[in-house]
Amino acid sequence: MTQTSNRFFDEIGRLMNDAAGAAQGVKREVDTVMRNQAERILRDLDVVKREEFDAVKDMARLAREENEALKARIAALEAKLGGAG
Repeated sequence: MTQTSNRFFDEIGRLMNDAAGAAQGVKREVDTVMRNQAERILRDLDVVKREEFDAVKDMARLAREENEALKARIAALEAKLGGAG
C-alpha cells in the first residue's frame, strides 16, 4: 500500500510539474505575442524612440542657446553702430 501511495504521489507531483512547465511556456508565448503586437502598433503610429526624442531635444536646446548668443551679439553690434552714428 505504501509503495502504491508513493507511486501515486510521485505521479501527481510529475503531473503538477508538467502542468507548471506548460503554463510557463504559454506565459512566455503570450508575452512574446503581446510584445510583438505592441511594437507593431507603435510602428504603425510612427512613434519615435526615446533615444531619438532625446537627441532632437538636445539639438533644439543647443539651437536655442546659439540663437540667444546670436541675439546678444546682434544687440551689441546694433548698440555700437547706434553709438557711433
